[in-house]
Amino acid sequence: MIPHGTVHWTELNTHDADKAMKFYGEVMGWTFDAMPMSGDAPYYMCSSDGETVAGIFTLTGLKYRLVPEHWFTYFAVDDVDARVEKAKAAGGSLMREATDIPGVGRVAIVKSASGSVSGWITPA
Repeated sequence: MIPHGTVHWTELNTHDADKAMKFYGEVMGWTFDAMPMSGDAPYYMCSSDGETVAGIFTLTGLKYRLVPEHWFTYFAVDDVDARVEKAKAAGGSLMREATDIPGVGRVAIVKSASGSVSGWITPA
């Protein structure tokens, strides 16, 4: 089990996955495997020396047109729903309700009281 409060996953959110994969492939030596997703673009798993190290999410559609490219962090938490309630009580808010992702875990997107945004996941 991944310890509560630690970084669990990181992903690049980009408008140009091909360009990002070319860059990280050349610079980091990463390889990439496409995973089908609902929507326009696949999700890419990034590997280094055979170990999965990150993901690439393509920002497609109108809802993402103004979102700049960025790396996004997911923290492991012991109970997403309980921690979301604690976040709200501490002045935070929810940007995406907790939802189950089969084979991955239960995930929510949380905005802290100071404005930072992160993903919280109770891994499957």
